[in-house]
Amino acid sequence: MITNNIFSFVVVAFCPNNNEVHIYKLSEDKWEKVHVLQKHDQVICGIDWSSRSNRIVTASHDRNSYVWNLEGSEWVPTLVILRLNRAALCVQWSPKENKFAVGSGAKTVCICYYEQENNCHHSLVKFIYKLIRKKHDSSVTSVSWHPNNILLATTSTDGKCRVFSTFIKGVDAKDSKAGSSSDTKFGELIIQLDLSLSWAFGVKWSPSGNTLAYVGHNSMIYFVDDVGPSPLAQNVAFRDLPLRDVLFVSERMVVGVGFDCSPMLFAADDRGIWSFIRYLGERKAVSSGSKYGSQFSEAFGKFYGQSKHGLNNDAVESSKMRGGVHENCINCIMPLGERGTSLIRRFSTSGLDGRVVIWDMENQQDLSEYI
Repeated sequence: MITNNIFSFVVVAFCPNNNEVHIYKLSEDKWEKVHVLQKHDQVICGIDWSSRSNRIVTASHDRNSYVWNLEGSEWVPTLVILRLNRAALCVQWSPKENKFAVGSGAKTVCICYYEQENNCHHSLVKFIYKLIRKKHDSSVTSVSWHPNNILLATTSTDGKCRVFSTFIKGVDAKDSKAGSSSDTKFGELIIQLDLSLSWAFGVKWSPSGNTLAYVGHNSMIYFVDDVGPSPLAQNVAFRDLPLRDVLFVSERMVVGVGFDCSPMLFAADDRGIWSFIRYLGERKAVSSGSKYGSQFSEAFGKFYGQSKHGLNNDAVESSKMRGGVHENCINCIMPLGERGTSLIRRFSTSGLDGRVVIWDMENQQDLSEYI
């Protein structure tokens, strides 16, 4: 079973639900295993592969993290001791790849970065970290970096989505384009959104960083614009099984994956109203009479998101015969190519059925207006 995956050109890395990372390479239309990374003591639940520096970071239930560097033909691990008292659950490199964030079951987030001064001396741990603590009320399920390399969004099983500043002096440079985010202290809570009444899972920023999307275990997806003191929030409800992860393929289109085993497409119209479009790879399309509810609200205050008014569209039952390439829950979706691009044509999904699937949006002509 696969817990996470990331592609780099013709190479894929994934964890088959154990303490190993398997790396496969595409050679003459066949996938061949070229490396097995073994250092963790318990199951690996987070993998991220940096596209520029070609480094892999892993996080595990053993409460530690490793950064893997390719030296010659071998992957050399560097241990990052996080000193957590609960499992590490998710990990992601920052856009500039000079930091990475690790969410944990200890209700904390570790922001790890490389300290040049330790490189030539005694320390074996080249990465050090700072903790964002006492902000979450439960396990941190997902982390996502803003394109400015400073803001970090998190979701948690306490049902909330939060945005923090991770500005570290000497690591991050103050940028006037980043607005006030580079003026805030490390770990400062920028906003807390209480839009979900259940567990919150995957969270992602749009390519511009103007929109934030995250999903809840109540079969709802949330879109937040103008993240700050007075953000605008929308939620789209559907009568299918909950989502686990999301990905912006463009500024106006999002792909959600989860327990329904098929990627779901959501798009914003010219007014900025988000709605469900259709499934990818479905055996039977959703009934043409199906409508999925979309509510538009304004989230007030720095620490609380609250619904103000809604557009009520009652959802009707969808097709029961959907299903496609995946046969079990899809728990991860990753872009193919360098992150931060405004348009993603291809992406990969992995699930509990032990499959990794590559999806191509190039020939989806009915979606051209959103891409």
